[in-house]
Amino acid sequence: MSGNLALWAAAGTGIQVGAAIVASRYALSEMSPSVLALLRYAVGFLFLAPVAWRLGLVRFAIGDVVPLALLGIGQFGILVALLNAALLYIPSAQAALLFSTFPFMTLLLASALGRETFSIPKAVAVGLTIVGVGLTLGSDIILTGDGAALWTGAAFALASAFTGALCSVFYRPYLQRYPTVQVSAFAMLASVGFLAVIAAGEGFFTALPAYSAAGWGAVLFVGISSGIGYFLWLYALERATPTRVTVFLALSPVTAALIGALWLDEPVDGGLAAGIGFVAAGLWAMSRQQAIEPRDNS
Repeated sequence: MSGNLALWAAAGTGIQVGAAIVASRYALSEMSPSVLALLRYAVGFLFLAPVAWRLGLVRFAIGDVVPLALLGIGQFGILVALLNAALLYIPSAQAALLFSTFPFMTLLLASALGRETFSIPKAVAVGLTIVGVGLTLGSDIILTGDGAALWTGAAFALASAFTGALCSVFYRPYLQRYPTVQVSAFAMLASVGFLAVIAAGEGFFTALPAYSAAGWGAVLFVGISSGIGYFLWLYALERATPTRVTVFLALSPVTAALIGALWLDEPVDGGLAAGIGFVAAGLWAMSRQQAIEPRDNS
């Protein structure tokens, strides 16, 4: 039961990430990547803080405070700022496709660091989802557009995926020692402080921002959904290995492609059905393996 809930939580996060990518691309027409990231997680923290307070304050060990803060800054600050920067150069579906390399990077990192055992079935499952994402979006979305913009956006998106993979691998030991909601709130607060410094350097606090109602709506959606999505993400990471959780991010490009086509009129190739089939096959293959590994302190 716990294993099934972890997989459902991971799936929910994958869908949330795809929807947030599209909403973020819309909001970036009015604000910078760092300001959007700041507002996103300020809203997310305000959403999570009352829940964490009601559940009770947690005293983190002194030696865990800095690592948890750095993981929060990486997961919320650096990862999202890089992904937002990618969205300035490439469409949301394309950014989501490149970001879907997250599970493969996670598998390689976790295996290299001894946090997870590499296996052919895992690699096949991850590979199926990546092929499915590629078919979903089609070759046109990869090959069209300005070459310099494509490479710049791709570099930002891949750097974002690598940051997420690194954080996912190192989060698990702390999630086995502390409650998920409190870890989420603390990590998010650390990222808000980090992003506030960057936004201040851009002059964000010198005058009241003049964003449209639609822009603020996009920020609120991304912020609240991120608070919920990050709780689900950590809940899943606590109960399953990083690769089994991150493979569900393959749902994010599919979600981004569908919403982007409906909301932003972004192109989607005709291979959507075949791509979804490959994604489903990869997720099924991963879920068929032992979903929950014994807890450890690694």
